[in-house]
Amino acid sequence: MDESGERSLPELGSQGSGGGEDIEIIVNVGGVRQVLYGDLLSQYPETRLAELINCLAGGYDTIFSLCDDYDPGKREFYFDRDPDAFKCVIEVYYFGEVHMKKGICPICFKNEMDFWKVDLKFLDDCCKSHLSEKREELEEIARRVQLILDDLGVDAAESRWRRCQKCVWKFLEKPESSCPARVVAVLSFLLILISSVVMCMGTIPELQVLDADGNRVEHPTLENVETACIGWFTLEYLLRLFSSPNKLHFALSFMNIVDVLAILPFYVSLTLTHLGARMMELTNVQQAVQALRIMRIARIFKLARHSSGLQTLTYALKRSFKELGLLLMYLAVGIFVFSALGYTMEQSHPETLFKSIPQSFWWAIITMTTVGYGDIYPKTTLGKLNAAISFLCGVIAIALPIHPIINNFVRYYNKQRVLETAAKHELELMELNSNSGGEGKTGGSRSELDNLPPEPPSNEGPRWNSRLKISHSDTFIPLLTEEKHHRTRLQSCK
Repeated sequence: MDESGERSLPELGSQGSGGGEDIEIIVNVGGVRQVLYGDLLSQYPETRLAELINCLAGGYDTIFSLCDDYDPGKREFYFDRDPDAFKCVIEVYYFGEVHMKKGICPICFKNEMDFWKVDLKFLDDCCKSHLSEKREELEEIARRVQLILDDLGVDAAESRWRRCQKCVWKFLEKPESSCPARVVAVLSFLLILISSVVMCMGTIPELQVLDADGNRVEHPTLENVETACIGWFTLEYLLRLFSSPNKLHFALSFMNIVDVLAILPFYVSLTLTHLGARMMELTNVQQAVQALRIMRIARIFKLARHSSGLQTLTYALKRSFKELGLLLMYLAVGIFVFSALGYTMEQSHPETLFKSIPQSFWWAIITMTTVGYGDIYPKTTLGKLNAAISFLCGVIAIALPIHPIINNFVRYYNKQRVLETAAKHELELMELNSNSGGEGKTGGSRSELDNLPPEPPSNEGPRWNSRLKISHSDTFIPLLTEEKHHRTRLQSCK
């Protein structure tokens, strides 16, 4: 049989050398047969399918360097690849571009394109965006896994101060690391709420006391509670600053800037109260202190550090700048139009409340946003009709961009949950592989796959031909390091 096969290969090769446009190439990809023609494949000679045209003259070594198996009788090439992805890849020969089918993992599809030697420049732009998004997700998972591994690992070469610094950072930044860290995070959350409540209660006249000059000031008990909260916030910030791996990045982070704005007014007010009276008038000092005390509202934003929901909302608003800008543009146009119409229609009434168009802006704003304070209202029939139309237009203008904003919120929230779960699964698989000592892996590199023993015969169903080899380009995605060559459940997108 081998001799007849060797005799037939040169004959087929001689036919193929006569003209590539007359050759029919039959490929079987994952059990799906496809007939392709040489003139079609020769448009892109660098691709794997185009190399099949003249591979017969090189014998079995050349054939099996391109495919998994070959049937000389049927002149059929076998590939153990994804048939759905192959249907998308061969579009490049017909249309000059490739579109990724919905439901296919972008990373796996990119690996299929690499196997068929089709350049990524033929991939449509809309599909490239999905590929970039999936790559970012894998990078985010790798980053999370690496952070967890850094927390678990202990470097003996590190100094005692460095190890202590890492322990403090882990204790303050990662509440899930231990029970005491979780208690400290809950305590910090409660102190933020207490300080915010104290700030509000300090403005109640019944809870205020009179100072020596007869002015109302906060109750001393409330001041002591606020001082204790500020002391905790200061200590927490300084410990996080000294233990941070990158202090410049820490200082410029948005949430850390919020922390500074939450505690800085207290110390500035304290400084002005004790030292400012010598440099400026007492009235100016009191006004400056009162203005700084208003900045204490920034501490409420510290809740975002302990709430994933607030962080998700912030991200959703950041990703929805286009929709928010569209909303503001709709409202701005409507406010200008309806305020001008309202001013014009109300001029015939002797007791009109619309004195000017800029004053009518306020009426248009509270009408289109469905607030309606009632301080300015139309009195003529046309003015009331204009108010009704402006109200309806305001409802429509506000409702239109809301849906994309909600979608961004839900998409990011679900994505964060998926990434967190994927990182945990990755760690579980790494632990399972390390405990098994290399046995029972879900996948491996090419060298590992080539050393697998042959499957025993079974009566459960048909098996592949014994000559079928594992594809030489069975790709894998190194998620963490180059030493981790085994394919995980996440990397296979299952």
